[in-house]
Amino acid sequence: MIGRVLALACAAALLVAADPNDDINHEVRGVLTRYLRFTTTELADLHRGRIVKHSIDSDVPGELAVAGAVRVNVSKNEFLARVRDITRFKSSPDVLQIGRFSDPPTWPDLAALTIDRDDFNPATCHVGDCDVRLPADVIRQFERGRPADHLKRILFDEIVAYLNGSSGRMRQYDDGSRPIRPLDEFNALLNREPAVGALAPRLPEHLRTFPSNRVEGAEDFLYWSKEKFGVAPFITVTHVTIVCRTVQNCVVATKDVYSSRYIDASLALTIASDGLSDPNHFYLVYANRTRADALKGRFSLLRRAIAGRRARASLEENLGSLKNQLEKPR
Repeated sequence: MIGRVLALACAAALLVAADPNDDINHEVRGVLTRYLRFTTTELADLHRGRIVKHSIDSDVPGELAVAGAVRVNVSKNEFLARVRDITRFKSSPDVLQIGRFSDPPTWPDLAALTIDRDDFNPATCHVGDCDVRLPADVIRQFERGRPADHLKRILFDEIVAYLNGSSGRMRQYDDGSRPIRPLDEFNALLNREPAVGALAPRLPEHLRTFPSNRVEGAEDFLYWSKEKFGVAPFITVTHVTIVCRTVQNCVVATKDVYSSRYIDASLALTIASDGLSDPNHFYLVYANRTRADALKGRFSLLRRAIAGRRARASLEENLGSLKNQLEKPR
């Protein structure tokens, strides 16, 4: 009897002293603390159901990085199903138009995309001075009289070349005073984000060399969107990769393939990890690293501070909105 009482007392003491973060998968917890810079206080808040978010310091001009997380009280399969249904998942007042590319892509995939004067005005587009990200040879096509909607054909050819691994991709943007090489910018981002390969070791090479060196079992798809941002909307194409190496943990990586404005390169990582105490809740972790030419040059520190504050606020809002949507009874 005494032995049983002592055993129960010891068990109770262990429960009181247990680390509340033990509900988080140890591999995921390692990624959060080592690479994404989550503090023990943030992890405790995350376990309590609070939204946590912070900036990640970067010494690279024009680069901004943020990370955040929230516990969601449904199965992570609900989240993955939403990601696959990307046109509904990203639906919001700021997303003006959106569509998912077929496999392989077809011209009608872009049927819903409209190009108007706010999106692109070819009359004011010249090499070194254009409001849309394009290489010099493409800009010269518009200087010779191509209409604005020819941008859709350029975009479609870019996607086909990307998916086939063939030549013809836009490797340099010549719309401003300084050339931008988006592939180099993305590779630099990837090198600076070891969290991408922590749970899926071959994922960085998958993203870097796609369509070569693909991760076995990975799901890939591309989508386009036209979104409101800043003084003018921008058109973007995003590559989504879903990898589930274990039953407990899945990662979703998103890669910016093309953006008509603002973004030089962007890489995002989402981790969906089952809670250890109950598989009917999961931890949703999101990290984004982006480079933008507008965050460089004069007053760059002020611009980055403002952009970082807005990014953290937006991340908190989006994580809260997603949690509410997923937990809402159907």
